[in-house]
Amino acid sequence: MAKRLLWIQLFFMTPPNLITHLQNNDSIPWMGALVVFLLILQTLLIIGLQRSRLSNKRARKALKESQKVLEDKILERTESLHTTNNLLVDEVARHEQTGRQLRETKLYLQSMINSMPSIIIGVTAQGEVTHWNAAAENTFEIFSNEALGKKITDLLPLFPITIDAIKHSIRNGEPHSAQHTQSDDEKKCYFEITIYPLISSTQQGAVIRVDDVTMKVTIENLMIQNEKMYSLGEVAAGIAHEINNPLSVILQNVQNISRRTNINFSTNHTHANQLNLDFQQVHTYLQTREIPKMLDSIREAGERSATIVRNMLEFSHNSQRKTSLVEIQHLIEQTINLSQSNYSGSGYKVNIFTEFSSPLPLVHASAPELQQVLLNLLRNAKQALSGSGEENPSVWIKTYAQEQHLVIEVQDNGPGMTDTVRKHIFEPFFTTKEVGSGTGLGLSVSYFIITERHNGTIDVKTAPGKGCNFIIRLPLQQA
Repeated sequence: MAKRLLWIQLFFMTPPNLITHLQNNDSIPWMGALVVFLLILQTLLIIGLQRSRLSNKRARKALKESQKVLEDKILERTESLHTTNNLLVDEVARHEQTGRQLRETKLYLQSMINSMPSIIIGVTAQGEVTHWNAAAENTFEIFSNEALGKKITDLLPLFPITIDAIKHSIRNGEPHSAQHTQSDDEKKCYFEITIYPLISSTQQGAVIRVDDVTMKVTIENLMIQNEKMYSLGEVAAGIAHEINNPLSVILQNVQNISRRTNINFSTNHTHANQLNLDFQQVHTYLQTREIPKMLDSIREAGERSATIVRNMLEFSHNSQRKTSLVEIQHLIEQTINLSQSNYSGSGYKVNIFTEFSSPLPLVHASAPELQQVLLNLLRNAKQALSGSGEENPSVWIKTYAQEQHLVIEVQDNGPGMTDTVRKHIFEPFFTTKEVGSGTGLGLSVSYFIITERHNGTIDVKTAPGKGCNFIIRLPLQQA
């Protein structure tokens, strides 16, 4: 135990102390060798420790270098991530801006489509609605959210829009057009329908455009009517002059025959006595053979023909006419009295009712011409009522002022007219009466008087079984 402690003390002594100790204890024989061994061992341990310290120092240095490289890489990575993040933020911002622009463009396009007066409907190849603009909502009274996804044939069953027509347009790549007429008790509407194939590489479909062309058709009809009026004027001028001459001869000779067979003229008695004739017996013979009635018939037919010729001339000449401020109420009352006196012997009575708004403004017009128009309308109404079997045949005349116009309505409860007849009633020589009962010039002359002579309008609202309502609008002159 004492030796072990000695060895431990010797091992941990520093070389100077170890040498001193050995000098003081030289009694141990092997102590010198031991000292050398311990010195070598300590030297080796010191060298090992030094090398270990140097190695540790190099390791710490390498670790610091690695840590610095790692920190540099982390910093570079962080900067790269930061740059990438900034790019992503910019890209997201661009995407948001693009999305906002797309939404704004979509809203702008929707506003443009909704602002169009045309009805715009988008459909798939199977006819399912994908777009329904504001004009479609207003016209068909179907909201967009109700129409989207439904079949166009279910939404518009009366329109000539079929799935086959849509597929045909898409397949051929060409527009398909159709026309549609829709009528009710108040008016008739005309529509033009065009199916356009959708130009898209991703999906098939079509765009349906529906245009309300009622005003266009009305204007075209008016233009056609005016052209017919002008054409008739050229024909009427030639015909009237050719007919007027023989008519004048006929009427003049009828008048002379009536005068020379009149028993009240003394000259007739004188010439009969010169020929040894009893003029009373001649007069009795003529009365027995109804010669005066025949002459009256010839005169009436001639005057009627002259009236027709005069009406025809109205289309080709602006004859001398006087215009003045006309009191419409007085003119209408006078016309009604004249109309009733003309039909007093017919045995058919028509009730005439009037309604005048108060006060009625004066209108600058030709009283005889307006009276001619009103007489013609009353005559047509009575003729229509006489064959209708109506238990209470009636005519209503209503006058009122409306937006710088004086409006005159002549309405009856007769049989009315079909739409085909209504389109042609203002055309010259068009008539639905039997041969010999009418010339077909009455309404055409009335149209000419109102539109050309007075710068007004005349129109009719009618339907089978609903009677006719002629509406005249005359412009009022400002004071």
